[in-house]
Amino acid sequence: MVVADVYSAEEHLGRGGWTWYTGSSGWMYRLGVEAILGLRKTGDRLRIEPCIPREWTSYRMTYQYDETVYEIEVENPESVNRGVKAILMDGEAVPEDGVPLLDDGDRHKVRVTLG
Repeated sequence: MVVADVYSAEEHLGRGGWTWYTGSSGWMYRLGVEAILGLRKTGDRLRIEPCIPREWTSYRMTYQYDETVYEIEVENPESVNRGVKAILMDGEAVPEDGVPLLDDGDRHKVRVTLG
């Protein structure tokens, strides 16, 4: 739970309020997507640089850019918590500056291997 304020009035001392009514929920969502799952849009590229628990063997996410859908699968065969070994989009290696964002209306499969 994320609280926006903590009450100091005696009858409510220590209680948290306004949990999901403020920007706090947006910041928590952004933290999860960008800092943990590692998904960040930079210009016309999609960067994927996760920082996950070593116990996570894999996860999937879907990203939509205009009419184009990116099905992203992140695999962690070496049980690391960060470090991208390879990224493939539709079977082709992705340049170091990230996955190109295309507005072609297709579905693209992105496979990220950590290691």
